[in-house]
Amino acid sequence: MLIKVYGSAVFGIEATTIVVEVNIDKGIGYHLVGLPDNAIKESNYRIAAALQNNGYRIPGKKITINMAPADLRKEGSAYDLTLAIGILAASDQIRSENIDKYLIMGELSLDGSLQPIKGALPIAIKAKEEGFEGFILPKENANEAAVVDGLKVYGVENIREVIDFFDANVPLEQTHVDTRQEFYEHLHLPEFDFADVKGQESIKRCMEIAAAGGHNIILIGPPGAGKTMLAKRLPSILPPMTLHEALETTKIHSVVGKVKNKGLMSQRPFRNPHHTISSAALVGGGSYPQPGEISLSHNGVLFLDELPEFERRVLEVMRQPMEDREVTIARAQFTVTYPSSFMLVASMNPSPGGYFNDPDAPVTSSPAEMQRYLGKISGPLLDRIDIHIEVTPVPFDKLSEERKGESSVVIRKRVEAAREIQTQRFKDVEGIHYNAQMGTKHIRKFCKLNESSKNLLKDAMQRLNLSARAYDRILKVSRTIADLEQSEDVVENHISEAIQYRSLDREGWLG
Repeated sequence: MLIKVYGSAVFGIEATTIVVEVNIDKGIGYHLVGLPDNAIKESNYRIAAALQNNGYRIPGKKITINMAPADLRKEGSAYDLTLAIGILAASDQIRSENIDKYLIMGELSLDGSLQPIKGALPIAIKAKEEGFEGFILPKENANEAAVVDGLKVYGVENIREVIDFFDANVPLEQTHVDTRQEFYEHLHLPEFDFADVKGQESIKRCMEIAAAGGHNIILIGPPGAGKTMLAKRLPSILPPMTLHEALETTKIHSVVGKVKNKGLMSQRPFRNPHHTISSAALVGGGSYPQPGEISLSHNGVLFLDELPEFERRVLEVMRQPMEDREVTIARAQFTVTYPSSFMLVASMNPSPGGYFNDPDAPVTSSPAEMQRYLGKISGPLLDRIDIHIEVTPVPFDKLSEERKGESSVVIRKRVEAAREIQTQRFKDVEGIHYNAQMGTKHIRKFCKLNESSKNLLKDAMQRLNLSARAYDRILKVSRTIADLEQSEDVVENHISEAIQYRSLDREGWLG
């Protein structure tokens, strides 16, 4: 008897429906075809034990299972439940009239209980698109899949529940999630708050400008100056995610199995990889390409602490994704594309010893050591970082103050107002949503300077030995400063403030 059961495979952040055809005939043997990987090939042992421990068995006949489309590589253990239900239905151990209405996925334990799977959200989206009535999956993934409206999602703990559902019409408990209510409930709950930061008013101002314009930023300062503390608080002042952004971000995290019971992500991601990370882990890759850290930080912040300690080759592979805001990973048989629109926040010590131009420093570095240290960061990478700011240690009188600083909620309101101005400015420009994304053509159009502003910028570039790459960056940051002040024109004080934020372009840093 031939039975068709439906599962799904995830490539990139999109799912493809897999038809599992189970045919039982005279003879003996178990044949699994359709490019399964080793985890799927081993499934017959898990299925046999799970069925036996629940009062069923794999029939002693010739079983042929095809996973169509047969030329598409399938991977992972999430097809265990699909295969098991197909075998039971094809051998007439359970009724099968409604099986084709449901998409079924789950990894089996030997006692028949179900383990969570990866990619539940993109699979649920695909199931709804293709008109399936429901999606049966492990209970731990139910909230994640139930984000999709118009699809019945059933979270189950054991294969016995699925068998009884099809064979004895025992209803399964449907998982309901009010997507909008859950999303908006957790939207304004930042984990970290700028109110906890003592002093550092100029750096907070910098972070506000970076958040308002979506600018990449690098913090340069000695150990203990507060660089990491400030970076961790940046997501708290970014505009809240839209429902579309939340869905897109959750899909990426779902693919790597980082969502489970959380449902829809409502906070912008903050990723902080260690400096020993490989290029494949940073941008994505592997035999079966998975999203890297730059994709997991999509619509959020990627924080690279101690930037010069990262391998130069690893940092260089970020250059194109930072520009294109997506990363494409090509393999011989297929190509996947992951979105990677993130804000880069980097931090570094000013020298190998951690201190620079400090006569009382416990460790000093020679000019040659400093040049070698700073030379690990390439010009093209720095070219994509708009704001360079020096962070100095907080004096004792500021640290001991009882008074709290300005809260993230207050700062975020100003950021949101500036972003709204940019939304209106770029509403007719495809692919640009905030100032940091502007190209040369748009800079000339939206960052026009009067004569005195031009002279100020020209004088600053000559006196401070600013590089040519700094010119466009200063104009973009100036535009954001003007937006924060609700100013239609970019004027002298906006230019002068933006000039301060190009530390690494000055002579004495990178030459």
